[in-house]
Amino acid sequence: MPKTSGRLLSLLSLLQARRDWPGALLAERLGISPRTVRRDVDRLRELGYPVVALKGPDGGYRLDAGAELPPLLFDDEQAVALAVALQIATATGAGIEEAAARALTTVRQVMPARLRHRIDTLQVTAVQRPSAAPAPQVSGDVLMALSTAVHAREVLRFDYAPVSPPEATDDDSAGLPPRRAEPHHLVTWGSRWYLVAWDLDRVDWRTFRADRITPRIPTGPRFAPREVPGGDVAAFVAGRFQGFDGSGDWPCRGEVILDLPAAAVSRYTREGIVEELGPDRCRLVLGSWSWPGLAAAIGRFDADIEVVGPSELKDAFAHLARRYANAASHASA
Repeated sequence: MPKTSGRLLSLLSLLQARRDWPGALLAERLGISPRTVRRDVDRLRELGYPVVALKGPDGGYRLDAGAELPPLLFDDEQAVALAVALQIATATGAGIEEAAARALTTVRQVMPARLRHRIDTLQVTAVQRPSAAPAPQVSGDVLMALSTAVHAREVLRFDYAPVSPPEATDDDSAGLPPRRAEPHHLVTWGSRWYLVAWDLDRVDWRTFRADRITPRIPTGPRFAPREVPGGDVAAFVAGRFQGFDGSGDWPCRGEVILDLPAAAVSRYTREGIVEELGPDRCRLVLGSWSWPGLAAAIGRFDADIEVVGPSELKDAFAHLARRYANAASHASA
């Protein structure tokens, strides 16, 4: 029979692997008697692990949630995944950088040497996309309050701070507290946190920036969950950041023919539609915030362009041609 300490660790590992364990199955897996299982469960309880006895014909045990966080066991893959997640926590915008660094130190200290070596050789640097200003941080308390309201399906009351200058968000009346909304999803986009909610006052879906939210206590009554338009929250949020007219599309979309292979164009087009027309010719449908911006995005392919439509895109190419010609003449002067 294994020593008591080894048995306790094996028992704890099994209890963490699944929700409910029949007592007889635990005894079989550990190679001990049901009576020894009961004694080992009592020892785990003395160490602070909330092991609950299950009633029924066979009886059983479950590792339940407790008032404090007891020591946990991780397999090799879980430990490496946890360490990687903690290293990239600085790019989440959740304001948990210091806590993540302390947690990583704690996890590393108790890792066996073989795993410490793997973690030390895997140094992840989280690089955020360049922007005019760093992404605002959101306190962990606010994120927990929002996620709790989402989980409980309770109407959220909150103050919503104005932003200056205006940024890309579909909220069109910031700064008028208190707001009332049915919170449905907490999401991240571009290193920022957003709350997807049904605005009770505006009777429409909205995405609220979490760093501008100050939750009010208590929350409101419970509500019946709604389905976001289209049924896919990721597609819904992506659509809101493309076109805020509710169409889920870019405000400006055009079609051109490029003298380039479709394979060459598709490698650099994340959100466009590329159709092969021949070995060195393809059709490209692309969107943007403005017509000049769309024309400039298409011009970067460095190929002959035939504009299929609309006329606004043709006008944008003419506008850029004049601008670039002026720039060229000034450079040569």
